[in-house]
Order: sequence, then C-alpha cells, then structure tokens
Amino acid sequence: MIDLHTHTNESDGTCSPFELVDQAAKIGLEALAICDHDTFAGYDQAVSAASAAGVDLVCGIELSTRLFSPKERAVHLLGYFLRKAPSADFRAWLEEVQVQRRDRNRRLIEKLQAAGLDIQLSEVEQVGRSLTGRPHFARVLVRKGYAANTEEAFRKYLDESAPYYVERESPSVSEGIQKILAGGGLPVLAHPIRLGIRDPIREEMLIGELQQAGLRGLEVFHSDHQRSDVARYANLAQTHRLAVTGGSDFHGDVRPQVALGTGFNKNLKIPRSILDCLREISN
Repeated sequence: MIDLHTHTNESDGTCSPFELVDQAAKIGLEALAICDHDTFAGYDQAVSAASAAGVDLVCGIELSTRLFSPKERAVHLLGYFLRKAPSADFRAWLEEVQVQRRDRNRRLIEKLQAAGLDIQLSEVEQVGRSLTGRPHFARVLVRKGYAANTEEAFRKYLDESAPYYVERESPSVSEGIQKILAGGGLPVLAHPIRLGIRDPIREEMLIGELQQAGLRGLEVFHSDHQRSDVARYANLAQTHRLAVTGGSDFHGDVRPQVALGTGFNKNLKIPRSILDCLREISN
C-alpha cells in the first residue's frame, strides 16, 4: 500500500516531516509522497528519516493555479519528481510563487486589522512556518475567539465569498504544467472532483484540454472520490492516455476524518504498482 498525496506542517498539515514518516512506517506504507503546497521544505527534511525507516519517499509538490487565467476557477496540480531532483530553475520559480503568497498575506492582515481584529502577521507565520496560507489564518482566528472553528473562520473571513477575502496572484494551470515539465517533473491534476463540474461532458472536455496543455496524469484515487468517481476518472485517464495516481490528501489533525494511507472511512488501498507505472513513464 502507498500514499502519493500527503502534507506536513511545512504547508497546511499538522505533522512534522519526521512524524509523517514515522506514521507511514508504523502502518506499513511501502511508499509515501510529500506534496506540500508550493514548497519542498517538508520533503527535504524527511529524506534521511525515510531512508532510515525503509520508506520509499517520493518528491512531490502541490501547486495552486487558475484555469488558463488568474481570475478563473482554481485548479490544483500535483508535480512528481520521480527520477531526478527538481531543477534549480523550478525551485527559483517556487520562490517567486511564495513572494506572491506573502504579498497576499500582508494585504489580508491589513483588511482584517481595518475591521478591528487584533491579529498580527507574525503570529500567523509562527503557525505557517515556511509557507503561510489561509488555513493558518483560520487557526489563529479560532484561537483568538473570532471564529468557533476553521469552517466558520473561512466562511466569515477567508473564503472567496467572504468580505475580507484577498485574491492571490496564481499562475495559470498551463504555466504550472509547463513549469513542472521543465523542472523534470510529471504534472498531475489533483482531486478532479473538486473542480465542481457536474456535467460529465464538460468535465471530460476540460481534462482533454489539460492533456493537450501537457498534463501527464490524473489523481484517480482520492479521499473525496466515491467508487463511481474512481471508475469515471479511471476511464478518463485511459481515454486521454493519462497516468493514474492516488493519495489520501492527509493533513493530520486538521482533517482527522482522513487517515494516512487509507483515506476517508478507509476508502483507499492504493497498490505499489501505481508508483511503479509512474516511474516507468516519467522522464
């Protein structure tokens, strides 16, 4: 059993890289991919621990992009670096993406403070560590009593429909795909169910467009996917000649209903052969 989609506390998870590797070893995972948002910090820290524990650690990343333009639908891309390390150019590009994220955080703090909330960017960054995002704002808002829970924090302050929402400049999905390819990685569409496209024809058209833009894989197995979704995405992957991937999207305590390796209510059991196939087709 493997898990190719997990997060550490270097992005929006709660487990340290060492704790995540330890959990993976304890439950008998053969392979683990760390796919933190816009950073390799968690993966970099976990390399030696994974080697010592006998866990096959895969270098991954999750990019937040927009559908072909900065104002369109959000699309999450997974990038897997299966045969060689990410290029220096790709890591430099990630730094530019993080600068945009930090600029959004400053503007968001200013809006919240203007509304009378006693919140400082420094205290949010203490929670967010190397990569501070809206989930870390939510934790601080809950801790300071401005929201009862994370869901309320997003609804009142952080969601796109909330009055204090601040747009972040995100690369287009096409740019994200090309950057992953140029950096030596394999670009994969993460949790396609979250695109929110209920029309199966429109959904397939979009996946076809992404494949034409360079997409190489589809996350067929995911905690959010029901059996019917898995069957549909497996068929789309075959139709569009996309590699099949899968993972729990484990975040630790912030999403306790999603377990490492087995997903939501044990709806996942991803075989090692998935990773073997990815390595065969990767550059």
